[in-house]
This record gives sequence, C-alpha cells and structure tokens, in this order.
Amino acid sequence: DMEIKVKRRFLGDKYTIGSLFVNGERFRVDGKAVDTLEDKNRDANMNGRFDDGERKMYGQTCIPFGKYEVGLDFSPKFSKKPSYTAFIRKGKMPHIRNVPSFEGILIHGGNTPADTLGCLLVGFNTIKGGLTQSLHVFKQLYAEIVAAMDNGEKVTIEFVP
Repeated sequence: DMEIKVKRRFLGDKYTIGSLFVNGERFRVDGKAVDTLEDKNRDANMNGRFDDGERKMYGQTCIPFGKYEVGLDFSPKFSKKPSYTAFIRKGKMPHIRNVPSFEGILIHGGNTPADTLGCLLVGFNTIKGGLTQSLHVFKQLYAEIVAAMDNGEKVTIEFVP
C-alpha cells in the first residue's frame, strides 16, 4: 500500500507548511524535497476534531490531524483546467475522503494560501508563505498515486505535527 504523510513543520497564523513523505521517505522531485501548503491550522490541540471552542472556517482551515483514505474522484473544476486535463485521467483528482467537517478536499497544485480552499497543495517552499513549481511537482505525485492504485494498492494520507 502507499502511505503519504504530511509532517507539518510551520503552523502560522495565515498558512501551514509541511514536508511530504511517501512510504516513509521524503518525497523528491528533480532531487529536491517536496513541501506542502495548507490553510491555517485551527485544531489547536491537534486531535483531529474541532472541539474545545475550535472552529472550522470555510476555505481558511487546514485538514484536521489524522489519517484518511485517498481516492481518485472526478473533479468538475480540475476536469476543465487545460493545465490539468493534459495529464489527469478522465478528470479524476486525488480526493482525501471522509475528512470530518470537510467535503471535496483534493491534493493539487497551487502557489499561495488563497489557492488552497482547504485542500493540500504540493511544491517547493522556496518563497515565504508559498510554493513554486507546484504543477510540475503535482504531476509527479499524481503519477505515483495512479500507479499505486492501478497496482491495487490502498492509498492513505496522514497529517502529523
């Protein structure tokens, strides 16, 4: 099975930066370690739930800590984006399933917190608060996820402090 892990290393007041691992190894593209960008963490006690006064804010909240299944599901939005239709299979994107209080959470490319809308972005954190080469990096990760699924593997993603 394929195990993706996001180790969050910077929890800022506007965004969250993490390191991406696949099957225990730091995921690399062109020899460079891949980073993640998400919205702000609002799960202060990091237990994967919104409790003790914690509140999710639509489009401004990172995925709760925990482990989730990843599926490939049709995306009305990305199936129409030419930069994605060039390589995604039948409009399907990696969908992080069964996230409490969230729907339609995908893994995709993007450069700033404004691009996340609660989703997980991948790229290189070479600029403060953002990512570069995200579409290139996403393309590589997408190929790995699809290959694992074609091989009958279950794909999971875990978000850890």
